[in-house]
Amino acid sequence: MNSSSLKSNNSFVNVLKSTLLNIYDEIIITDHQGRITENFGGIGKLWNDKTNLIGMNLFEIEKQIFYEEEPLDEFKNENKRSAIKTSWNNQRILITYYPESQIGDIEYVTWGFKVLSRNDNVLMEDQADEDIDFSKASANDTSRLFIVKSQKMMTVLNTVEVVSKVSSSVLLLGESGVGKEVIARAIHDLGPRKNQPFIPVNCGAIPENLLESELFGYVEGAFSGAKKEGMPGKFELANHGVLFLDEIGEMPLNLQVKLLRVLQEREITPLGSFKPIKLDIQIITATNKNLKTLVEKGEFREDLYYRLNVIPIEIPSLRERLEELPYLINFFLHKYNHLYDRTVQIDQDAIDLMSIYEWPGNIRQLENTIERIVVTSKGPTVDASAVQEYVPLEQEIMKAPPVFEHLIPLQDAIDLVEEQLINMAMEKYKSIKLAAKALNVSQPTMSRKYKKILNNLSKQNISPSEKRKILEDQLNNRLRSVAIATAAIIEPEEVSDLKRNPTTNNPIFKKIQAQLTMIRKQEGGIKWSFIFDILDNKKFRTLVADKDFVMEPGESYESSEEFMKVARNAVKGRVEVTPVYRDIFGEWKSSLAPVMDHSGKVIALIGYDYSKEYIESELKKMGRVLKINL
Repeated sequence: MNSSSLKSNNSFVNVLKSTLLNIYDEIIITDHQGRITENFGGIGKLWNDKTNLIGMNLFEIEKQIFYEEEPLDEFKNENKRSAIKTSWNNQRILITYYPESQIGDIEYVTWGFKVLSRNDNVLMEDQADEDIDFSKASANDTSRLFIVKSQKMMTVLNTVEVVSKVSSSVLLLGESGVGKEVIARAIHDLGPRKNQPFIPVNCGAIPENLLESELFGYVEGAFSGAKKEGMPGKFELANHGVLFLDEIGEMPLNLQVKLLRVLQEREITPLGSFKPIKLDIQIITATNKNLKTLVEKGEFREDLYYRLNVIPIEIPSLRERLEELPYLINFFLHKYNHLYDRTVQIDQDAIDLMSIYEWPGNIRQLENTIERIVVTSKGPTVDASAVQEYVPLEQEIMKAPPVFEHLIPLQDAIDLVEEQLINMAMEKYKSIKLAAKALNVSQPTMSRKYKKILNNLSKQNISPSEKRKILEDQLNNRLRSVAIATAAIIEPEEVSDLKRNPTTNNPIFKKIQAQLTMIRKQEGGIKWSFIFDILDNKKFRTLVADKDFVMEPGESYESSEEFMKVARNAVKGRVEVTPVYRDIFGEWKSSLAPVMDHSGKVIALIGYDYSKEYIESELKKMGRVLKINL
C-alpha cells in the first residue's frame, strides 16, 4: 500500500471513529473471547482508573465494574443487540453489541458504551459527566446519593421530589439506620433552598440542659458561663435553609412547647434577648419511635405532633427492599476499596448469603459490615464461608415448639407447614436460590418442592372462581396455622378463672389482653384478636380481647350464619376459617380455635378477625407468588 493510500485509509478510519463517538461515549473492539484489541473515547472513572484496556479481557473486568446482571459474553449466544447495565458508581450504561466481523483469520466484536440519564434509578447531584471520587469523598458527598431499585423506595423518591419543591414540615419515619438523614439532605438538595444551609441536629445526643441554647442561641450575659459575644442557635444558622431535627421523640416537653411556637410564629427569641428573629426555614424531623404512642403516654405534645406530621414519609427497612442489597453491597465495596486502596471482591454466593440476613441495623449496619470486610479481609476475595465471620446468620431458634390442642394427621401438618414456609420464603426473596438458603435446603430440593406447589395450583382450563378457591384455600391454611400456633400460649386455667370473674380488674384479664395485643402486632394483618365465652349456639360473650377491640368485656355478640357455622365446629374441637361475611362492624374473615381444659372440654373460643381489604390484598399477593392470575 503506498503512502497516499495509507493516509486515505487512516483518514477514513478517523472519520468512522468520530462518527461513532457522536453516538457512543466509548467504543471497545474485542476478539471472540473478549480480549480487548482497541478502544476509543472514555467514560470518566468507569474502568476503575485503568489507563490502558488493550490486552485485558472485557468479560473479566466487567465483573468488577457492573452489578450482577446478564454477562456480556451471553450477548453472543443470544444474538442480543443491547442492554442497560448499572456500574459500580451508579451510572446507567447502554451497551450495544455488534456481531463479529472477520478480518483475516480473526473474528472481532464491536461494543458501544453510552451513559444514560440515571434519574429513574439513582438520586444524586446534577453531575451529568462527573463521578464521585471515593478517595476524596466525605460523609456529605455520599449522603447526597441513595440507590433506588425497589418499588417502595421509588414511592419514597417520588414523595421526596414533590416535598422538595415546598416548605411544608416533613416527618421522616423508619427504623434506626434506614437513611433518614440521607432523605432529608435529598429534600434540601433537590429544592429551591439547595444553596442555603442544611443544619442537622440530633435531639437525643445533646444534654437536655444544653439543647435549648443549641437550638435558640443566646446573647451576652444570658446565663453563667455564656460566651461574651453570645452564640447563634441552630434555627438562626438554618435561616432560609433547612433545619433537620433527628430523634425528635427525645425532645423534652418544655422544649416541645417552644418548638410549637416557632412553627406557629416563624420566629425565635435567643436566650437573654427580647428581640425576636424572623425565620424562613423548612423543618424536617425524624424519629424511629411511634410518636402517636408517645402522645398517648403524655410524653409528646399532640398539637406538636400534628404540626410536624404535615407530610409523613415512611422509609422502609432494608429487609423490605432486599432487591437493593446487591447494589448497596457493590456501592459500599467500591467506596471503601478506593478509600483504603484495597481490591477486595465479594463472591455472588456471599452476597446471596448476606441477602437472607435480617439486617436489624439496616443500611448503617450494612455499610459498617462492608467497611470491616474491606479492612480486615486477608485475601482478595470474600466467599460465603468467610462472610459468616462478619454477619451472624444464625436464625432465631424457637425455645419451645407450638402446642396443638387437637390432633390432625401428622403428614397433613408437615405438608401444611412446609408449603407455608416455601411460599413465605419465595414471597420474601423472589429467588429459588435465596429461598433455599433461608430454609437450609439444597437448591434442587427447593426447586422440586416449589415446582410441585405450582403444578398443583396451575391446572389448565380452570375458571376464575376455581382459581380464587385455590388461593383462598391456601390463605385459609395459613390463617388456620396461625390460629393453631398462637392459641397455644393461652392458659386454659386462666380462661376458666376469667369466666368466673369476668372483670377488667382481674389481673388475669390484663395479662391475657397483653398476650392478645402482642399476637395481633406480631402476626400482622390481624385486625382484632379476642376470646369469646359460649352462651349458646347463636350467642357469645366477650371475655377479653386486644386493646383495640371494638366490643367491651362482657358484651354479647350475635353474628352471621357463616361465623356461627365455624364457631359450632370450633366448639367440637376443630380449627376453621369463615368465608368473608358481614356483621354490624363491617366485612371480615375470621379464624376460630377452641380453648380446651385438660379434660378436653372446650371452654371458650379464641378468634382472629381479618378485614376484607386485607384478605383481597393477600390473595393478590399470593396470586403473584404462585403465578395465578385472578
